[in-house]
Amino acid sequence: MLVGSLSRPVAWRDGKAVSAGVFLAHVRRVAAMLPDADSAVNLCEDRYAFLVAFAALLVRGQTNLLPPSRAPHAVDEAMAGHPGSYAIGELDLSPAPSGYVRMPALAADETPESIVPMIPVDAVVAIGYTSGSTGRPKPNVKTWGSFVASNAGNAAMLERVIGASFDVVATVPPQHMYGMEMSVLMPLLSEVSVHAGRPFFPADVATALASMPEPRVLVTTPVHLRALVESGVALPTLAAFVSATAPMPVDLATTAEQRFGAPLYEVFGSTETCVFASRRTSTDDDWTLYANTSLHPQPDGTLVHAPQLEAPIALADIVSLHDEGRRFRLCGRNTDLLEIAGKRASLGDLNRRLLSIDGVRDGVLFQLDEADASGVRRIAALVVAPGMTEQAVLAALRHAMDPVFLPRPLRLVASLPRNETGKLPREHLLQALRGTDTPAL
Repeated sequence: MLVGSLSRPVAWRDGKAVSAGVFLAHVRRVAAMLPDADSAVNLCEDRYAFLVAFAALLVRGQTNLLPPSRAPHAVDEAMAGHPGSYAIGELDLSPAPSGYVRMPALAADETPESIVPMIPVDAVVAIGYTSGSTGRPKPNVKTWGSFVASNAGNAAMLERVIGASFDVVATVPPQHMYGMEMSVLMPLLSEVSVHAGRPFFPADVATALASMPEPRVLVTTPVHLRALVESGVALPTLAAFVSATAPMPVDLATTAEQRFGAPLYEVFGSTETCVFASRRTSTDDDWTLYANTSLHPQPDGTLVHAPQLEAPIALADIVSLHDEGRRFRLCGRNTDLLEIAGKRASLGDLNRRLLSIDGVRDGVLFQLDEADASGVRRIAALVVAPGMTEQAVLAALRHAMDPVFLPRPLRLVASLPRNETGKLPREHLLQALRGTDTPAL
């Protein structure tokens, strides 16, 4: 379950290292207090507490349930799908989910453990749920063997550019599969340590990084990175940025690299597949596949073959292969292709045109589910554009796209209803379009 010396740091809490031996002692103590069950929702806010709870569940042969958010309705749905499950966390929640187990304080002076538990490769250790950006969240089963394989790909990629040992600060939650891979599996399966917190504001990110030794890696998202760039905050020396969850604009990647003096690497994957490719966004249009991974284009998407997958998985992404199949270029998604009044367009391209309008700070175009009286599924838009009117945004869009793709309705909002990783769950988009509140995260 854990590689390396038991004296190596696994995490950093309040500026102090937590050794692998102390971590295992915390895991043993929490595992001993868990009820008998098949699974539990891991609700820990603190990343180190999450790591301990994650491993304690593994030791007890239980599965970590990772709903798309920690909102009560998402937690209830995950537990309803797994009768007899419970929830675990380090906070005093009120109200708390049924059967909630609150973890004890994890003392820094715990006597180190000397025995490393062994986890069967076929053990189901996690069930991750898709973000819901394209519909209802779907469960995806992960075995310990699949996690070991996916971590090997990420570790090899980062080792080539940073080295085998480094320290991670992550702005993404550990419940998300990207956060799981980069801030939970890495400390367990590589010579990597992780900051216990999940800093949100730019100044907090800088403080967290400063509390860690070099080389430092910031695991983040385009939304969080843009906030860092625009804040003017100074960051300690970085070895690299890693980004995922949404396309990284090239200009943002270039600006961040120049501003903070570190290369930015995007990783490509999904909840279904885990990460299987990467690129340096400022210099590369194409993605490089991880070792022993191959893509097979299909009429409606792409089949992914990867070491962490028992069988190929079909994604909606449309790609073109290069360099004898070792690299690929993303051409869009089959769900992004629109046809209205005999005319075709890419939803991704239309969104880029929206975001290029002077005065638009953020925005999204998406196709509605229901057709109008003429039988056409119209395009809708949510736009963040302080100082602009809806009419002004529409006038700018008329110069940027064919009129048949103009969004009707278009609603100006103060901010987009992004979740913790910057994604836009479809349910939240529709609620914002109607002017109703989205569930709390």
